[in-house]
Order: sequence, then structure tokens, then C-alpha cells
Amino acid sequence: MKKIKLAIAGLGNCASSLIQGIEYYKNSDDEDWIGLMHRSVGGYLPGEIEVVAAFDIDGRKVGKDVSDAIFAPPNCTKTFYPDVPRLGVEVKKGPVLDGVAPHMSSYDDKKTFVVSDLEPCDVVGELEDSGAEVLINYMPVGSEEASRFYAQAALDGGVGYVNCMPVFIASDPTWAKKFKDANVPIVGDDVKSQIGATIVHRSLAKLFNDRGCKLDRTYQLNTGGNTDFLNMLNQERLKSKRISKTEAVQSVLDVPLMADDIHIGPSDYVPWQKDNKICFLRMEGRIFGDVPINLELRLSVEDSPNSGGSTIDAIRVCKLAMDRKIGGPLVEISAYTMKHPPIQYPDHLAKELVEKFIKGEVYDVAPDAHLSPKMATAIQDKGD
Repeated sequence: MKKIKLAIAGLGNCASSLIQGIEYYKNSDDEDWIGLMHRSVGGYLPGEIEVVAAFDIDGRKVGKDVSDAIFAPPNCTKTFYPDVPRLGVEVKKGPVLDGVAPHMSSYDDKKTFVVSDLEPCDVVGELEDSGAEVLINYMPVGSEEASRFYAQAALDGGVGYVNCMPVFIASDPTWAKKFKDANVPIVGDDVKSQIGATIVHRSLAKLFNDRGCKLDRTYQLNTGGNTDFLNMLNQERLKSKRISKTEAVQSVLDVPLMADDIHIGPSDYVPWQKDNKICFLRMEGRIFGDVPINLELRLSVEDSPNSGGSTIDAIRVCKLAMDRKIGGPLVEISAYTMKHPPIQYPDHLAKELVEKFIKGEVYDVAPDAHLSPKMATAIQDKGD
């Protein structure tokens, strides 16, 4: 049986859902593949992902087996597969860097991080010793230094990198070149949920655009009660997140909205919601005869399992790229599973290109693709 040896940076709610999902699908009958966007990716099934290394900074997780750590506080996501077997993988302490926002120290320990007093491990050494092939980044939002630290660790250890956080690495020309030169694949940036606020907002914005409706203004307000929303009460940590979510919607419009006419981002922390995320969308526009139209939508979803379908595909495609000795940003799976990829494709086209990549088919870059502004500027500056 083929295996994908996975290392995880950050054993929070998303990691808990991912690991529960791996075991859930490993023990499912063939007909019980509900929730997967792809049952098989290049012959790799979800149950063939094997966690071999894990890093965290919380004293309630460090030193424990991964199977115990994913259910330790402050994790609060839904337990849909409680019988995760002992994995025989001890959670090692990673460097704290900017992974913990200062304001979180004023909250109850059950809601926030409790930093272990152990010394950080040698992350690259752990990656090498474990035989890891792919490293997934689940650092808290705003952890710019920590996300780049693990990106460099992936380069130094020669393992593929899946950047689920809104720190621009795959979509940054300098980092993209590093991964290309090292022939190490990277998927990023900022994971897009299976049916989440961003993908729904994008779809509705595209619908307005395709049906000749002039979208004048829109907002997306999100509330939740997990550590991510608590962490994001610090507005300084939200800059990249807002850019990522806003560009994901703007990219499907022929004419982007002015900055004052679009507001997208986390809005508040509601503790009792736990890992349930509630999104409020409003879109105001004009239809035939310049007549107004208003659309309002409320989406409620368990946040962390909602990202599992995307990450499980991103991991498998990243491993497929390693098998084929393909390095650098994987633009197809990034556009399909991430909010801020190096190239923004319409969702239907991103899906088509992922299918072709999985099959190993050669294709041309689509003319209606959109480079992220930073990547486009870099290419223009180089005269490429």
C-alpha cells in the first residue's frame, strides 16, 4: 500500500478534523465517500495519509501522542470520529515566534494557548528523521514569522509544503522561486473551505457578473468561537487574511469593486459558538432597467471539518508532484483549494485543471486566469 508521510505544524482544530477524517475514510465502506471532492488522487486514498511528525507549542499537547493531542484544549471542533488509534507519534515543541498573540494571555486557559516551557526541537531534524514527505502549516492567523519558518524548514528538509494560512508564500515571487529552485512543491496560500464563506461569495459574485447584474457593494461578516476567532480580535494580525479573502472575491469580477464598496473579514469572537462559523453575506446590485436587487445569505458550518476536503486533496496532489519530481508552486491545486493562489482561476476551470494535473495531462495556461497583484507586478517588473 502506498503511503503519504505527513508532518503537521499546529495541532489545532483543523488538524484534529483532518486526522479524524483520515481515520474515518480509512474505515469507511467504498460507498461511504460523502464529503470528499476526490476519492482517489493519483491512486492515493485518504486513508493512505500517515502522520509521522507533529509540532505545537501548547503544553497540553507537546509530549503527547498525536491521537490524544488533537482532542486536548483549546480544541473545540466537532468530534466525528472519536476512535482515532494511537499513532505512535509524539508531538514536539516548535518555536513560538509570533504564533501567540499577546492579547490571548488575558483569556481563560480553556479558550487560549498555554505555552510549554520545554525547549523547541530541531524541526528540520525531526522532518528528516521521520521520513516526512509533506508538511502542512496550520499556524494561527497572523503568524507570519512562524509560517515562513516552517516554509524554510520544508525547503531545508526537502519536503512538500501545504500552506493553509494567509501568509503569502506560494503567491510571493521570492518564495516561489526558492521552492522552484529547490524542486520542492508548494500549495498555497490560505485554505478555501469546501462550502465556506469565500467559495459561496465567489460563486454568487460570479453569478452576478455572468448574468449581467452590476454588483455595487458587498460585505461578508463572520463570527466564531474557536481560537482562530479569538486570535483575530487583534486587528494587526488580520491584514493578510482580509487581503486573501477580498482578492478571492474580486478576482471573479470583470471590474473589481472600489475598496469602500467591499468589506470581507472576521467580525467578532462569540465563545459559545466554538468551532461553528456563521457567515452573513449581503450583495447590492442593479439588474435590467437599472432596478435594484439585494441578496442576503446566512451560512452556518463547522469550520474545521469544512477545510478537510480541500486539505486532503492538497496533500495528495503535493505528494503526486513529488513523485513526478515537480517543484515550485502548484498553481492548479492552489487555485482549487486556496484563497490566495499564485494564479486565480475561476472555480470551474481550477477544478478542470486539477483533474488534468492528476491525470498527468499537458495543457496551456488559460487566458482568463488572474495573477495575484503581487505576482503580476513582479512578473511585469522582470519584463517576463
